Amino acid sequence: MARSGAEGEEEKVKRILTDPKLSAIKAMLEKDHAIDCLLLLYLGKGKWKDAKDFMRANGLTLSDGTFRARMMEIEDLGLSKSERIDPLKKKYRKTELGDKVARLLLEFFEKLETQQ
Repeated sequence: MARSGAEGEEEKVKRILTDPKLSAIKAMLEKDHAIDCLLLLYLGKGKWKDAKDFMRANGLTLSDGTFRARMMEIEDLGLSKSERIDPLKKKYRKTELGDKVARLLLEFFEKLETQQ
């Protein structure tokens, strides 16, 4: 019985690593500040100024270039949608899938916190 459980877990890992959508999300999450940007979206801080102000207020850093790069990747994965503010600026809003991913990340970190 334990063997089939281990095989089931192996199948889950294979699916995450090989499924185009899941592996793309995994690859994006591995990048610098990706989780920060997803959590900023979750809080409704998908505009650079709002994100920068939040990060600074909490003693954290996030460059403009990194923010924009991550937000474009997050949008490409369907986790956010952008709207043009002016010819150079966009504001990002989470999608239903983006909200779900952010909630799962929050749950993950909350569970880790309670394990300490």
